[in-house]
Amino acid sequence: MAQKKILMLVGDFVEDYEVMAPFQALMMVGHVVHAVCPGKKSGERIRTAVHDFEGDQTYSEKPGHFFTINADFDAVKPEAYDAVVIPGGRAPEYIRLNAKVLEIVRHFAKEKKPIAAICHGPQVLAAAGVLAGKKCTAYPAIGPDVTSAGGVYVEIPVDKVLVDGNLVTSPAWPAHPEWLAAFLKVLGSRIEP
Repeated sequence: MAQKKILMLVGDFVEDYEVMAPFQALMMVGHVVHAVCPGKKSGERIRTAVHDFEGDQTYSEKPGHFFTINADFDAVKPEAYDAVVIPGGRAPEYIRLNAKVLEIVRHFAKEKKPIAAICHGPQVLAAAGVLAGKKCTAYPAIGPDVTSAGGVYVEIPVDKVLVDGNLVTSPAWPAHPEWLAAFLKVLGSRIEP
């Protein structure tokens, strides 16, 4: 399998599973993953939050782990990466306010490089203006953001994935097996037995 270089856009209170599992799984299969956060450098930490589905009207939120950033945000050159991953949680609602984050996302969309977003991650895609005409799923509360940005919001089960060209989206972390498998396929990765 040819090694790919993947950028992960994160921030404080990113969803714990949605940053930890993809970060580790993508490295496990041989890819280089650089997790970056606006305003932070390699070696600094962010806090994560655990979102769970316990029968309330929305998810519950609990403190998660610390996650260590492994690359400098200010040094990111999107042309050096093959794909981008945007986990959910609270981080997307405020990292989308960063002009460089939006510029980075626009690069991947314009170049038709693989983009994987999960849960609240599509908030960043909507803010970057890259969803026009694209089918996208997300945590249901993000559906209006997708629609307002000109995308076609598709509601699917929480453990499923939606692929539209280079865009790979899922509603939440229960979809990790399908979401990551679909992302690897779009990325052109093959895992040998």
